[in-house]
Amino acid sequence: MYILISNHTCTIIFTMCLRVKDRRQTSIARPLYPLPGRRNDRNKQPLQTFRAYNIAHRGSNGEIPEETAAAYMRAIEEGTDFIETDILASKDGALICFHDVTLDDTTDITNHKEFANRKRTYEVQGVNTTGFFLVDFTLDELKLLRVKQRYPFRDQQYNGEFSIITFDEFISIALDAHRVVGIYPEIKNPVFINQQVKWPGGKRFEDKFVETLKKYGYRGSYMSKQWLKQPAFIQSFAPTSLIYISNQTDLPKIFLIDDVDMPTQDTNQSYWEITSDSYLDFIKEYVVGIGPWKDNIIPVSSNYLQIPSDLVARAHAHNLQVHPYTFRNENKFLHFNFSEDPYNEYDYWINKIGVDGLFTDFTGSLHHYQEWTNPFASGEKEATRLLHKIELMLSKFKYFN
Repeated sequence: MYILISNHTCTIIFTMCLRVKDRRQTSIARPLYPLPGRRNDRNKQPLQTFRAYNIAHRGSNGEIPEETAAAYMRAIEEGTDFIETDILASKDGALICFHDVTLDDTTDITNHKEFANRKRTYEVQGVNTTGFFLVDFTLDELKLLRVKQRYPFRDQQYNGEFSIITFDEFISIALDAHRVVGIYPEIKNPVFINQQVKWPGGKRFEDKFVETLKKYGYRGSYMSKQWLKQPAFIQSFAPTSLIYISNQTDLPKIFLIDDVDMPTQDTNQSYWEITSDSYLDFIKEYVVGIGPWKDNIIPVSSNYLQIPSDLVARAHAHNLQVHPYTFRNENKFLHFNFSEDPYNEYDYWINKIGVDGLFTDFTGSLHHYQEWTNPFASGEKEATRLLHKIELMLSKFKYFN
């Protein structure tokens, strides 16, 4: 007997199974995903490199709570090129996928009365911040928490369903995908993490970060044969971290650039200094690109884009890619120039500004736009779609038995 299952149905089934497994999982004894092992990657669809990269910002977090296994699986199904994550560290040194240094905004920490006495105040990037800090919890304790949607205007149905995942689990999701999916991890708040978390032998946060990538075979310069097999970009707002790891890995690195009023967290340099020609000429020895906030590339007034700056052109002149953040579908994030249409926004940034990759909360929207305007060859696409359906049908034996 043959059973036909649509891709959307497979995703729903997978999400329901994740819910069940997350309710059962209260320790790290059994990872949510099997660690990558003896896979046959020869028949995987390769990474596309002929159009701007679709970067799933914290997974498909416009639909599912950010940085969860379900959000990353959804992004892969929707066609992302890279899944993006923020890496922090627990009290006992485990590397965790989580954006904020505090747990308050995107977990159910306040429902756990056993942790009521853990609230602390630390200085983070020059600001006294109070909350439940990830660095004050062990991995086992973090696994007791459940993640919730950051924005109240997004779908709330998955709140409390999924757990925090580790860097290892995140990598496994990418490596176990039916096609080649890149990873885009960030060395998040390295100054704060190195102050609060200590590893044996005097190792730094950056050392543990690179060790994890090497453990899973991530290596190779941009567009090398090894890199194309397991693509990865390493990103950070801290230039000293990127320079430090350049002696440990040749993986391509992206220097993230914050708002104009935010100095770098490690070197206290201004936006204007780090976007100058002299600094771009310096940093290009260590990175292949920059990741600026998009509203700094093109200033905004009264929700209308103004005259674009020359940052993209100058970065390209220094042979640096530009991957701006963050593209979101909701009207409150769309400037009036685009008639509240995210496809108009994608068209503008890709075809007029000429960026090389886009961080988006809505991976499916960007993928649909790119398939309509710059698609894969139809024969390759149909073959890939068939292989994808087969893989999804077989995956239940791998994940659910």
